[in-house]
Amino acid sequence: MDKFLIRGGKPLHGTVVISGAKNSALPAMAAALLTQDRVTLHNIPRVRDIITMSKLIAHMGAHVTTADFPATDYVMEATTLNDAVAPYEFVKTMRASILTLGPLVARLGGSPYHCTSKVGRGDQHGSWIY
Repeated sequence: MDKFLIRGGKPLHGTVVISGAKNSALPAMAAALLTQDRVTLHNIPRVRDIITMSKLIAHMGAHVTTADFPATDYVMEATTLNDAVAPYEFVKTMRASILTLGPLVARLGGSPYHCTSKVGRGDQHGSWIY
């Protein structure tokens, strides 16, 4: 078993910067669709799924702004949602796109969200959720 052995008996000083986690950031981004208020997220990791999720949320009508690209801070405002359809080009590369389904059902009362998953029971796939 690996371990750290620290000698010296002196107090430690300093700071450690903790990077953001994609698997925490993606649900938070999808949750921004639940409200019409401005949502600001900080310390977001710079990975492809985050960029794809921001494009998907913007496609649905939310305003997504960043100071730089790729960004670590995102500001999202979903005052109106004009397109609840998740285009295949977004969802085919990111399983986390399903996280937008709950907020869409809550805000719009349903979602024409087509399941493209290849996993699970066959009778669940190829159907539309309303």
